[in-house]
Amino acid sequence: MLSCARTRTAAATTTCLPAKFQISRRPTTTTTFPPNPSLQTHQSDPLFVGPEDTPSPNNRHYWSEKLRSLCHSHGGVDSALRLLDRLRLLGYRPTSPDLRLVVRALCDSGRPADACRRLLLSLYSGWFPDNRDADAVLSRLIDNPCLGLRALDALVAAKPAYVPSLSNYNRLIDALCKGSLRNDALRVLSDMDARGRSPDAASYTALIDGFCCVGELTKARDLFDEMTTRDIAPNPLTYTMLIKGVLQKRDLEESKALMAKLWENMSEEKNPSINRAAFANLISALCKGGIFSEVFRIAEETPQTGSICESFAYGEMIDSLCRAGHHHGASRIVYLMRKRGLLPSFVSYNCIVHGLSKNGGCMRAYQLFEEGAQFGYSPNEPTYKALVEGLCKEPDIDKAKKLAEFMLATPDKIESTRVYNIFLNALCVLGNPRELLNVLVSMLEKGCSPDVVTLNTVVHGFCKAGWVDEAVKVLNDMLSGKFCAPDVVTFTTVMGGLLKAGSVEEAMELLNERMREARCSPTVVTYNAVLKGLCELGKINEAMEVFRAMCRERVLPDSMTYTGIIDGLFKAGQVEEAKRFWSEAVQPSGVHDDFVYSAIMRGLCASCGFDEAREFLRGLVDCWASPKIVSYNILVDCACEAGLKREAYWVVGEMRKNGLAPDAVTWRTLEKLRCVGLKSGVAEGVVDRSFVRVGSMGGGGGGGGGGGEGFGGPLSAMARRVFGLPAE
Repeated sequence: MLSCARTRTAAATTTCLPAKFQISRRPTTTTTFPPNPSLQTHQSDPLFVGPEDTPSPNNRHYWSEKLRSLCHSHGGVDSALRLLDRLRLLGYRPTSPDLRLVVRALCDSGRPADACRRLLLSLYSGWFPDNRDADAVLSRLIDNPCLGLRALDALVAAKPAYVPSLSNYNRLIDALCKGSLRNDALRVLSDMDARGRSPDAASYTALIDGFCCVGELTKARDLFDEMTTRDIAPNPLTYTMLIKGVLQKRDLEESKALMAKLWENMSEEKNPSINRAAFANLISALCKGGIFSEVFRIAEETPQTGSICESFAYGEMIDSLCRAGHHHGASRIVYLMRKRGLLPSFVSYNCIVHGLSKNGGCMRAYQLFEEGAQFGYSPNEPTYKALVEGLCKEPDIDKAKKLAEFMLATPDKIESTRVYNIFLNALCVLGNPRELLNVLVSMLEKGCSPDVVTLNTVVHGFCKAGWVDEAVKVLNDMLSGKFCAPDVVTFTTVMGGLLKAGSVEEAMELLNERMREARCSPTVVTYNAVLKGLCELGKINEAMEVFRAMCRERVLPDSMTYTGIIDGLFKAGQVEEAKRFWSEAVQPSGVHDDFVYSAIMRGLCASCGFDEAREFLRGLVDCWASPKIVSYNILVDCACEAGLKREAYWVVGEMRKNGLAPDAVTWRTLEKLRCVGLKSGVAEGVVDRSFVRVGSMGGGGGGGGGGGEGFGGPLSAMARRVFGLPAE
């Protein structure tokens, strides 16, 4: 009997940090809360008051209705269980529907394990449901294969004459196969035969699918042969499950032979839903396996005509091709549909246009858009956004304008202002502020009022292209009431543009005066933009003053704030100030991540050298921080630049000890050591001489053609330890 165990794990660890990393904590206090009257009442109120008010335990109808009302009330299942337990102490013998009701209520409450436990308790107490209610209880537990199998075993052991329904057997087999419990599924199949319940095609189909999904094609074939031996006719779904397993083995010949049998079987199948499911499974398997040519062959030959609807077949092909990322192939299916007088659904057509726009096929997507407009297609907002952005990246502004004009002519799809906003945002990629200005003027001429998002987009485009004066003019117009009022994004964008242009005084005036006059409070993003601009200009003292003002305004810094300041301090040569800023401001705040660590590591490597950077990284690890691989790669690069070969490999070893695997950047950086070794000799103690290519050393080609042999003999002991290889 299969049992599913739950383990509970609890761990408590106490960590002692070095003194320089210890942070004082507030003394903990214990708060005593007054008792909750509602909870006390819920726990202490009896479910029935006294003998004079309580019906007899023999009144089954009354207590069954009472249990039903409790189970159907929100959160009343626990009250129902308490009532049931008390009644049983008074001699009440629950009915079979009572058990079904309680199990269903527990499952509906998301407590299937409690439902299974209640069933087992009832069976051990001699309380057996009838066959109908046993099937109902089992059907609610089958969704969890472990609980379903446990319930089945318990019911069969308690009632040897009980035989579950065929649907319950099939559902349990399917759930067990999907839960990777295929051997248990086979045992259930054997139990069906032993108890006189003959399996059908659905039973074997679930098993074949389970074994094909894990590549056990031989077992799947054996089950398929067993079906024919027992005169159980496979249905179309059975064939598609077997075809899926054959396609995983890339056996195209066998898959084609099975597909020929599938078409014959589909023509004989009377249930159209089975045919549709089988066809969908087949097309999905072909697309997942990358066998698109077979999909196109099916689309052109359509051997399934008469078995399923043609529109459904083409729709499944389009959906499966789009899910596989083959949007050009999906557009080919649309061409075949149009050729045969069929129209794709809006969802399918929109999926193709959207996928082509996002994956570099925007010109084909625009062509499909023009063709679709003839039969009433209009893209939704995400597709319009993807297509107009793709056209602007080409760049093909004329087509992008035509698309925007088309969307403006259909205002029921997207609001006009939103159409302009998306178009303006796409134009920002070009870096052509004149186009932005032309669209804004056109918008005003057509009587469409720009909102704050529109003007923020225009301001961003102007600043990106270096038109800072024009961006300031737009801001002034917004402040004067000509347009809508600016928000914090407007001020942040303009200040970033001014600082990029070197206009520090104007930017600081916006921050300190004009934002306050407009009753607009700067956010952490605003301060980060100002700090970044000041640090890039080398105005580190002004940046520190802005940081102090930020703290006075009680705007909490984030990791980007600290990263920008640390970068600026190191670039300004204020190394000691950067260290002090870390120890006094950043570390106590607890707001530091890999961006901050990387900034400090870069600064220490450039200013202080390898040893101090290594000590900082050690300190991070010792105080239970978890620097990612970027910090280690910076240290490896520092060691390689300084020619410290042994230290570079030591860093790689420490990286592995802390659970990080070297990535491509690590190996490219370490390649510098090999290049240095080829020019000046091999690092003693790190790699053997055989680690160098034969014939690569100065002295020519001794060794004949050995230069093309790659690396020679074994790695040294130290290198083997670093790379995690066993000793020779």
